[in-house]
Amino acid sequence: MFTCLFVDVGGVLLTNGWDHRARRRAVSQFKLEWNEIESRHGLFVEPYELGLIGLEEYLNGVVFYQKRDFTRSSFRNFIFAQSKSHRKMMEFIVQLKAIHGLKIVVVSNEGREVNAYRIRKFKLAGLVDFFISSCFVHLRKPDVNIFKMALDTVQISPEKIVYIENTPLFDKVAEGLGIKSIFHKNYQSTRACLSYWGLSANEGIEYE
Repeated sequence: MFTCLFVDVGGVLLTNGWDHRARRRAVSQFKLEWNEIESRHGLFVEPYELGLIGLEEYLNGVVFYQKRDFTRSSFRNFIFAQSKSHRKMMEFIVQLKAIHGLKIVVVSNEGREVNAYRIRKFKLAGLVDFFISSCFVHLRKPDVNIFKMALDTVQISPEKIVYIENTPLFDKVAEGLGIKSIFHKNYQSTRACLSYWGLSANEGIEYE
């Protein structure tokens, strides 16, 4: 029945790239002021994730609007280092693609430099057929148009697609287009749900 998976990256395949937990760690490590950093992040995150500004401009507005006793390079490296693989989910998606011949489409909100780093670091280009990333398409979830663009790109009818998403609002937007959606809580529950819908996999195919 299903021939395509739409998947989020942060919180599903990988940890979130630059969420409030990562920013908390940055505030602690670099001895910043949380309320000020978070307020400025709120102003700059949308244009950054939409691809309207780059990481340097984001950092100018959020961190380096005043002189710091640490370098831009050290802060950029800290941001990139927050990304870790959810290995079981990655391996599971590899299995599903191999066994069922699924198209894999990423639909995610990420800034360009973070997105590019994660694609390269975790070799996502070898797994994913299409990247509908907010920084590439200048649309950002929960805007329904990012899902419409994904549908136009993959040319598969909504009823043949399953979407795996860890933000409840976003999966509801996809459901409004007729896409079957899973609110991703953990590997076990998502695997069980997909198996119930006929998308099961065997152990033994590893993601490299």
